[in-house]
Amino acid sequence: MAVSTASPQKGVSLVTVDFPPVNALPVRGWYELADALREAGRDPDVRCVVLAASGRGFNAGVDIKELQRDTGNEALIGANRGCHEAFAAVYECEVPVVAAVHGFCLGGGIGLVGNADVIVASDDAAFGLPELDRGALGAATHLARLVPQHLMRGLYYTSRTVTAQELHTHGSVWKVVPRAELAAEALRLAGEIARKDGILIRLAKAAINGIDPVDVRRSYRFEQGFTFEAALGGTAGRVRAAFGSEEAAAHE
Repeated sequence: MAVSTASPQKGVSLVTVDFPPVNALPVRGWYELADALREAGRDPDVRCVVLAASGRGFNAGVDIKELQRDTGNEALIGANRGCHEAFAAVYECEVPVVAAVHGFCLGGGIGLVGNADVIVASDDAAFGLPELDRGALGAATHLARLVPQHLMRGLYYTSRTVTAQELHTHGSVWKVVPRAELAAEALRLAGEIARKDGILIRLAKAAINGIDPVDVRRSYRFEQGFTFEAALGGTAGRVRAAFGSEEAAAHE
């Protein structure tokens, strides 16, 4: 279980998340991911980062079982801070970040891809925020970067998912390819970006972030305040417990 970094081609850094069985990240995993992304962006030889994952899906969000094991609020605080740092590390990476998404992209996964510069997805990818089913709130900030406002609200309230092809229709996914071709397609795009001048590509990233209409760090932090409120009021724990019971029953 780890976050690894590789250099598959000139100017490109590949950051891969691997936390079996479903890439639901523990607190340390979010911080490891943030560190890897920031380190890759600081490397003067890197001009584009590809963010990918191993296993069954891209990301299943926070490790709910870690939260359930904690009798206090330490795990919740750690998860919220860790997610905040990982999402920010994608957005603030000094070079463009291409997200290569396969399978499920849920919860915290939306925070990652919503802050990425470009998304390439496999045809089996599904995106969604099941937060209300898991006693949490957050990442509406990032879902709103992928779909129009009213669709974002409908998806958030229902916990439904959308396909990669639907997001391609909205213009938020660059290209949808068969799963077997995902890695190659993401690296192909990253290679095209990496052929740009290293200084100019960094200036371009900073300039585009600077004209964003929403401060994603501040917006997401505002959402997290309601997550804490749900936790302190007991609602989050009650919903998470029910989610755990339903999940266990489904596997009986």
